[in-house]
Amino acid sequence: MTLPKPATLGLKKSFGYGDRLGLATPGHLAAARKFDFAPIFAQQSIREMARTQRTPDEVMQAAQHALAAANFTQPWGADADHLKTPEDVKVTAAAGFCFFTIDPSEFVNNRADAMPEAGLRASVAEMERDKIFADDGWKQLYLGKRFEIAHGCAFEFTEEKLFRAAVKYARAIAHSEMMGRHIASASSGRPFEIEVSVDETDSPTSALEHLFFGLELKRRQVPNVVSLAPRFIGEFEKGIDYRGDLDQFEASLKQHVAIAKFCGPYKISIHSGSDKFLAYPIVGRVCGNLVHVKTAGTSYLEALRVVARIAPKSFAEIAVYSRGRFDTDRKSYHISTTTAEINALPAFAGKEEALYLDERIGRQLLHVTFGSVLTAGCDAKGRPFKQTILELLHQHADLHREFLDRHFTKHLQLLSQG
Repeated sequence: MTLPKPATLGLKKSFGYGDRLGLATPGHLAAARKFDFAPIFAQQSIREMARTQRTPDEVMQAAQHALAAANFTQPWGADADHLKTPEDVKVTAAAGFCFFTIDPSEFVNNRADAMPEAGLRASVAEMERDKIFADDGWKQLYLGKRFEIAHGCAFEFTEEKLFRAAVKYARAIAHSEMMGRHIASASSGRPFEIEVSVDETDSPTSALEHLFFGLELKRRQVPNVVSLAPRFIGEFEKGIDYRGDLDQFEASLKQHVAIAKFCGPYKISIHSGSDKFLAYPIVGRVCGNLVHVKTAGTSYLEALRVVARIAPKSFAEIAVYSRGRFDTDRKSYHISTTTAEINALPAFAGKEEALYLDERIGRQLLHVTFGSVLTAGCDAKGRPFKQTILELLHQHADLHREFLDRHFTKHLQLLSQG
């Protein structure tokens, strides 16, 4: 069997389907065939690979075998997500990934938003000593200039605003520049494209900060940037709908899209993009074709829905185990669900599917504990939960595909309403 290879997708509007179990592509494909979003079927972050104990080769081959079996011949993408180091680039490029998401979030200084002037100046001086900028002339690229982003939309940098943006993001930009060179080298002449993501940070990315970030990526010639994921206003929590003021989100998104057109053009990437049903019509309307939506954990939850329907006793054991892991596993996620809410959640006895798989508390409980469930969790007889889940998904592949098709059709319909 000749396995299909992923391709670069450029500025086509696109949708990423994360698959933590390696069996979701048939359901993803069923939904993708109905819409004109370019699909990314092989997508997993380095963090998720570690938590699920999967390799880049395994992630790639799961998608390839499913697409070959379905005789799918259209272009599709493969996203090596949230890469932090050159080694991350090396192993994912070797597996054939061609879309690389750089995650420089650990170099973002969230304290910059409230830093006093003296602290800003000291931080800028330190960056200049560290050669984050080639020379002192970088300031003159911004100060005293008016950036006409679009009709009726212009920005100017005061010294304070420039310093605040630089202190917050310049080290992250320099890291992205370094990672871009490694991606180009590791791709060995093959086509590749880059996304830069700063969504997993404490404070929103303002329009002016996005402008600084985009202009710096261009000035530093970070190659083949096709999308950027800012930290939006409001909350893009894992596994649940958008939380925040939708009018403010739309106004902010319009500015981000205008800046993406001005600095690129590149797409605006919506991370933690699954299940944001309230925001999707706005995203589709405002972004048009310049949009990429990234999902991951929501497919895992649909797999657990199969377990809840077919083997409720197994699901109940998974739920109990997840409760015991919640406090530990939630630490690397920004979520609103509390331990008290988890403790108040009724035990699963067969009729509580909606509480666990449709409501905030249950969804976030199951979402953040996926790594523990899939790598360490066992039932009362000592059988690994992962083994049970995979067996049920193989036995009930049609139901699994139906759940995924329905779920992602809802995603893509709402995004298409714009």
